[in-house]
Amino acid sequence: MYLDVKPLHKPVERRRHQRVEVTLLGRYMLADKREFPCVTTDMSPGGLSCIASVRGAIGERIVVYLDQIGRVEGAIVRYTDRGFALSLGLPYSKRERIANQLTWLVNRDILGLPEDRASERIVPLRQHSVLTVDGEAEHIVKLIDVSVTGVAVATQLKPAIGTRAKIGQTTGSVVRHFDGGFAVAFDRMLDGDRFDENIKL
Repeated sequence: MYLDVKPLHKPVERRRHQRVEVTLLGRYMLADKREFPCVTTDMSPGGLSCIASVRGAIGERIVVYLDQIGRVEGAIVRYTDRGFALSLGLPYSKRERIANQLTWLVNRDILGLPEDRASERIVPLRQHSVLTVDGEAEHIVKLIDVSVTGVAVATQLKPAIGTRAKIGQTTGSVVRHFDGGFAVAFDRMLDGDRFDENIKL
């Protein structure tokens, strides 16, 4: 009797690369070198889904830089309602490192552990800045934390995902809401040489 053993292997592979819900700000570069902000909705060592304003072509290879993960490369495999899904082509050692990072991020959220801000995010000394949404009225907001790719602000405003925003002189797009504020992904990554507590956006 013929026995197809493939289904026995697939669940093992899915468990090894199980996607977890994780929100990470980042940037991606399409094949034509254009760069755009993004934010992940879920990720595994083998792939990720993200909210993105500009979709590349199916099969297009792109580069993504994510907070707390770093640089990854892969190919666009399908479109989603608000962006696209990416299949990551990474060497074994980097897949293992990402698996460990994702495990830490998930456990941090479950256990309520503090974020590792020392290398990825900072709390600026100037904690207030001027926010302009869609080029309209200015609002004074509190900066919760800043990374090289984005900022979280405390405010009662809730602009729609994708809304253009300007924090001080730094422009970007709204990518995520949370209780008491929202996150903005910058149009350009901040200069690492000036990325410290004295930063002024």
